[in-house]
Formats: sequence, structure tokens, C-alpha cells
Amino acid sequence: MSIYYFLVVLVFTIEYVTTEEETLLGMTRAERLSLREESRNMFYHAYDAYMDNAYPADELMPLSCKGRWRGVTPSRGDMDDVLGNFSLTLVDSLDTLVVMGDFSEFSRAVKLIINDVTFDHDIIVSVFETNIRVLGGLLSAHVLATTLKYEVPVLQWYNGELLAMAEDLGRRLLPAFNTSTGIPHGRINLRHGIKGLSESRETCTACAGTMILEMAALSRLTGQPLFEQKAHRAMDRLWKIRHRASDLMGTVINIHNGDWVRKDSGVGAGIDSYYEYCLKAYILLGDEKYLARFNRHYNAVMKYISRGPIMLAVHMHRPHLQSRNFMDALLAFWPGLQVLLGDVRPAVETHEMLYQVMQRHTFIPEAFTSDFQVHWGQHPLRPEFLESTYFLHRATGDDHYLQVGKMVLKALQQHTRVPCGYAAVNDVRTRVQEDRMDSFVLAETFKYLYMLFGDDKDLPVKLEDYVLTTEAHFLPLSLATNGRNSTHLNIKIDDDDEDKYRKTCPNTASLVAEKLRQPMRQMLGSTAARPPARLRPLNDPRQIHALSDMGISVLTLPDGRVQLLYTTNTARSARDAAEGLTFMREMSKWNTLGDTENGVVAAGVKINDKIFPAGPGHFGKDISGTDRYVGTPVFVTPIDACTAVENKEEIEGKFAIATRGQCTFAQKVRFIQEAGATFALILDNVKDSSYETTALFAMSGDGKDDIDIPAVFLYSLEGLYLTEALRDDPELTVVIGELRSMKQEFENFCDNESCEPITNANILPGDKESFDHLRKVLSQLVAQFELSLSNEDPSLKTCSDNTQDVYVAKEFVSEDTCEQNVSTVSNDVKEDTKSSGKHTNDAEKNKSGDF
Repeated sequence: MSIYYFLVVLVFTIEYVTTEEETLLGMTRAERLSLREESRNMFYHAYDAYMDNAYPADELMPLSCKGRWRGVTPSRGDMDDVLGNFSLTLVDSLDTLVVMGDFSEFSRAVKLIINDVTFDHDIIVSVFETNIRVLGGLLSAHVLATTLKYEVPVLQWYNGELLAMAEDLGRRLLPAFNTSTGIPHGRINLRHGIKGLSESRETCTACAGTMILEMAALSRLTGQPLFEQKAHRAMDRLWKIRHRASDLMGTVINIHNGDWVRKDSGVGAGIDSYYEYCLKAYILLGDEKYLARFNRHYNAVMKYISRGPIMLAVHMHRPHLQSRNFMDALLAFWPGLQVLLGDVRPAVETHEMLYQVMQRHTFIPEAFTSDFQVHWGQHPLRPEFLESTYFLHRATGDDHYLQVGKMVLKALQQHTRVPCGYAAVNDVRTRVQEDRMDSFVLAETFKYLYMLFGDDKDLPVKLEDYVLTTEAHFLPLSLATNGRNSTHLNIKIDDDDEDKYRKTCPNTASLVAEKLRQPMRQMLGSTAARPPARLRPLNDPRQIHALSDMGISVLTLPDGRVQLLYTTNTARSARDAAEGLTFMREMSKWNTLGDTENGVVAAGVKINDKIFPAGPGHFGKDISGTDRYVGTPVFVTPIDACTAVENKEEIEGKFAIATRGQCTFAQKVRFIQEAGATFALILDNVKDSSYETTALFAMSGDGKDDIDIPAVFLYSLEGLYLTEALRDDPELTVVIGELRSMKQEFENFCDNESCEPITNANILPGDKESFDHLRKVLSQLVAQFELSLSNEDPSLKTCSDNTQDVYVAKEFVSEDTCEQNVSTVSNDVKEDTKSSGKHTNDAEKNKSGDF
């Protein structure tokens, strides 16, 4: 534990050097206290609305001003797995009342829970959400009540009742761990356990790897070791199935055999809190194996996923290839975790990137592309960005982060406050509200806002004595000595890797956060991510360093071209040299792939004589090749298809049309399939959206494989055209297939590019040269250099020395230029092999390419 205490002292006592700009941005104490009180009032506006209009329901529906009950309120599909009819919002927000210093209301709320809440329900709930929100909430409230009861008279009656409830709930969750791998089921019936859940096969990495803090705390507080043992076994299995070469994790696992179902690896949805709990398990429990594991994962993330301030997911087994071109809002927790580790510099940079996204859209959308366009527009008032803002302010003392918090606060007040609480944003582009207020809004969002503007002395407990869970619940560090650590092992942190972060913290004594943010603003753009409109060289130090480790040098030639030179004997290790060779091979292969293989494989919808691009689904039957689906579309009732379809007779055997929103894409198509439709068309609910202005995307699934019919997504302008065509001809027939082949068949027009799926929206001239877009340009250019590679023959191979012109795709060319010449030169390549520690005669082997 001494290492952690050193880290805390280091992180929270950083000397802050004031600059002239920061002085101008400084916040007076009076303004800060005013914002703290406004944060408090925001919490009580939401809390009182819930207690007056929804309790004992799980959540408040702020637009309807009534409670959301499982099995009573219309289902939202899998989104409702968080609900268990156990007064979720009150349980989750108990310790926020303590943070606010409202001990009388905390006492009343605890009594209500003791008297009113039971877990004996025949309801299937999410194991992950129930653990972090309900079990974590009960344990945190118990710890705080026990700690404060001798100082606060109104709490002296408390006698461990919440801990007894936590143990009851913990035992109801235990059957989830009864799998051959030890990886828990994703869902469980609170009364019957896993009975009737035989079809349950998959869970996410975060779902399985975010149990250890709460389960270990329950074991150490009750003296019952079984909870902790089960959670340790799950973590051990997850570590065992990581990709051994990259040290990365995928996002979805088969719980029965431990195989990866989805191998994309990032730091956002599906994996985020697993990394968080690796580090926090070491902090809370003192078990060094978790620190060793986290260090390995962290090094891998910074090597493969981090691209300066950008965090883009990659394939865990081919980590030099991106798996998608967008980021999700959940990755906003990452800078806060980096602060906890002590790596503040990259935390500042990634936070600044997220701040630019927020400035552009007012809120951080659920997903956004690498050029800051909206991918998924929802914003359910998530706390992760505020969490990182809070920890960065504590680490740097920089008033900039108070100004960021103020901007978040004002946006919440202006766009989400309603008479009955705070409503989620259905789409950040339109600011349309959604009848939803998740429990984490009270448990985390308002808690971090209040703590950001408050002082340490405002809290009734010392924060440094606690670990905050992923749901911002308090667990005491004293648990490390409360009972034996049953899993302590001496772990060797591996082979020839010298961990950059092994038990060390960077020297941040003279860190000036503004000096890090300013270059980010210049690259990202000082306002709304618009930088100077000129190409920049490949000069991110971390990117250059990662390439250098693999034996790849980046050279800028006098004529402005950039050359990659691969030399194995300059790599850091044999393992890194092998990765360098893989990187160069994959770059060469990437150059041969078309947009269809690198992006969304768009579908085409033929309405009358027009063919419109449409987004496919990650579920249901694939739309590929020359397959054609012909049918008459009919609108479903209800139009959002979030409950059972009522007009089954009308849509049976036909194409069903539903609108986006209120539930998941997969849930809509599932209801449409049950009604007998042969195809599902989902229309966007955002006014005036079109494939011409917004990037196509593939509709995400929910991990189940029970959907057999195909489905596509049309933006609203194309949906309007379809609606009007149906109004003119109710018996209208549409044809759907893969876009490229549809254009070939019906338009007889398809050159090299005209039939490519449209995966990127038109970009405004001011946006085109954004930092993220420049990275995309550079990545594409890297892929275009001519590179000669050997196959199996290790002998010398020679490439052509001829220079040729390569034309950059039009989306990469400045507005006043129609084409751009990029010379490519292939130098002679020498390649030898290593076998049993022996080298061939060629001492030097290299591959080079210019772009």
C-alpha cells in the first residue's frame, strides 16, 4: 500500500505554475462556491422529483413525471435489465446525500430502503449493473453510516442493516459464476438464479471484470470469503485469455469456453471498467498481481490504441489495424484513470480532445467519429467526462477544469432541466429530450459536479481513505488489512519487456497543464476543433516512439515526402522487430483493400427509379453480393416497434418500417421478426438527416444471435421519400441489395469509385483539416507507398526504382485542388531470418517506403 500512498501524495500535491492565460481564466472563490451550491440544487431538483413522483420505482421518467417499473412500464428491451424493482435510484444515490452533508435525509432514506426494498423478485437483471449500482450503493452507504454514526447523532441507530441486505443480494448474484470458466453470466434471475437462462452464452469484458471491488468488499466486511474468491477466479480467467502477443482484451466473451466473440479492443464500451478495476483492485486490496496486469494492459493501450489524444479501437490480434473509425463516450473515464496512475500528461491531452468534442456539440454524443462528427447522437447525462475533469483539477490545481465543469453545468441547466428532474438528450444535434433519467445522474454526475466546485473540507470523510468505484461509491482502503488476501502471488512481469510504468510515477512537479493543452488546441483547433488548414508532418512523439521500438524510422525528405524505414537490428527487442514486420506487411495489405473492406458495406434501397445508400446491421442476415430482397413496405404499429407489433396481419410477409429511438435497433427488429415480416427498414428520427451529409453506420447488435431477417437503416430525408412514395402508391415495391451490385444492375454505372459505400459524410471546409482528419490522411498515405515483401523465401528481393504518381482520394484533397501527386519510391529490400538464435550473412535488413 505504500506505493499507492506515494502515488496519491504525488498526484494531489502537484505544484501548479500560473500562466497569464490561466490567470485570465481563473475562477474566484465566490464563483466557485456559487457553482457548488448550484450543483447541490441540481441534485435536489432531481432527487426530490424522484422521491415525490417515482419512489419506490427504480427510475424517474422526467417528461412523464412518473416512475419506471420493470414489468409495468412499456419495455425498452435489454435497456431494462438494469431495473429490478428494488428502488434503484435511491439505493444508488445514498452516498451522494452523505457527500452533500445531508445526514437527516440520508438517515431517512436508509430507513426507507430497509423497510421497503426486497430482492426476492422473479425478475432477470444485469449482473454487472446490479453489482455496481445496487450492491456497491448498499456497501458504500453501510461503510459511511458505520464511520459517521459516532459523530452524527441522527445515525446512531444504524446497526449494519444495509450490510445484511448487501449479503442477501450478493448471494443472489453468486449463481451467475457457476460456469465452466468462472466468467459470470451477464444476466440472472433474482429469485431463481440461472434457471431458465440456458441460452445465455456471452458477456462483455467489462461485465465480467467489474465485480472484484464490490465482491471483495462484501467478503471482507462479512467475513464470508466466497464472494471474493468467485470474483478473483473471473479476473484470473480474463487475464488468461488476453491476447498474449499484444496484451489486449476483446469486448465480448463466450462464458462457457472462454473464446472471444468480438475481438475489437479499445477503452470504451464493453471493456472500460475492466481496466479500471485492474488498477483499483491493487489499490483497494494490495494485491500486486493486479498492478502487474494493469501495467501490461496500460502499456499495450498506449502502444496500440492511443494515437496522441485519440483513442481508436483496434483488433486485439492485429493491433496495428483499427477495428472502427469512431469513439464512444464511455472512454471519457480514461483520463481520470491515468491521473490515478500518475500519468497526467496524456490525460490532459485526451481530456482536451473530449472538451473540443463537447464544445462542438454542447454534449459529448454517445459515439463520435475521429473527425468529431456525431455517430450516435444520444447523451444520457453520463458522468465520465466530469469524473476525469474532477481528477484532473485535483491533480493540477488548474482552474481551466473548473471552467470546463461550469460549461457542463450550464449545458445541463439549459438543455436538460425539466419541471420533473433532468431529461436525457435523445440527439445532441437537435437537443430533443428523452423520457429517461438514469440512476447514475444522481449517483455520479451531480456528485462529481459538487466535488469539483467544493473543497476537501466540504466532504464529511477524507477522500484519500477511500477508493471510488466505477459508480462513484466509496470503499475504504482499510479493507486491504481487513482479512487475509487469499490471492497474493509473486508475479514476474514478463520476459524482455521493461514496463515504462512499473511502480513508478512520472515527474509532474513542474507540470503546467496549459502548456499541454495549447498544442492540442493548435492541432485540434482552438474553437470547435478547427486547426490551421495545412497538412502537418507525422510528428506525434508517442507515435514516433512506438514505431521506433519496432525498428521503423520516420524520415521527412527535402521534398516534403515522408519515408518509413524498417531495420530489424534497431528494434527494441526481437518481439518488437516481429511486430514491426507485421506492421509493414499489414500496411501493404491495407493498400490493396477497397473501402468496402475497410468500412461499412452499404446496402442499396431502390425506390421507384432511385437507389439510396442504407446502413446494414450487425445482426440478422447479411446483405451481400447479388442477393435481392423485393417487397412492399408497411409501417408498423407502434411506429417505434419497441413493443410487440399490433398490426401483424398487415405486415406478415412484407417489409416492415419502424422509426429509430426508444429502444435498441436489435429489439425493434426482433419484434418485427416475431410479427412475420421478411425485412426491417428503420428510419432515422433526426429531422433532415441524409446520407449526403451524415456518415453511414452499421446498426449495432446486442450480443444475441436470434435475428434471422435482414435490416437496413435509412436517414430521414430518404425515409421521407419512401413515405411519400408509399402515400402515392400503397402497393409500392422496393428492391434492396448490396449497394455496389445494385448500381451495377440498375444504373449500369460503376467505375472504380462510384459504387463504393459512403462511409464518410461530406466535411465542411473548415473541418477538413482537423487533427483527426489529418491523422486519417496520413494513415491512408502510409498505406499507399509501394513496398516489396518476401513471402517464404528469405533471399534478397529487389523492388522497382521507378517513381509513380498516386492520386489521393477526393475527400483528402483541399477544396481548391482536384488532385495531388505523391511520389512513391521502393528501395532495395534485404530480408533475412532468425532461426534457433542464428542469423544469415546479411547483417542489415530493411524495408522502406515513401508517401
